[in-house]
Amino acid sequence: MPKFPTEEWASEYVEKLNGNAAYKDAGKNWEGDITFVIKSDEGLENDAFLYLDLHHGECRGSKFTVDSKDIPQSEFKYIGKYSNWVRLINKEIDPIQGILTGKFKLEGSMMKIMKFTKAAKEMVSTASSVNTE
Repeated sequence: MPKFPTEEWASEYVEKLNGNAAYKDAGKNWEGDITFVIKSDEGLENDAFLYLDLHHGECRGSKFTVDSKDIPQSEFKYIGKYSNWVRLINKEIDPIQGILTGKFKLEGSMMKIMKFTKAAKEMVSTASSVNTE
């Protein structure tokens, strides 16, 4: 059972995301990459980063690292504290409501993201399906 956030968890997440037919449909018109930024807090010692190259409902590539210099530039960054990421994965926080309530910060076009709220929710649903420690 992979621990969040780790390379093992990221790999399993990408595999499940690419196998999620609902995400594939919801993201079929999406073009853009995103980096999940997991900020350290009382539950996580160092920041972590998961880069996802998302294109037409599939993840064409990913990179997990704890060094921000090793992460490619992306069109979007979804940034939040580790404890809020845990709540998001446990479906206690909605990804869009997380932005609106300040638990998460989005860097990139909010207008573009708002067109793909179903895809964002499917991404969270997929994260919830990873058997996580």
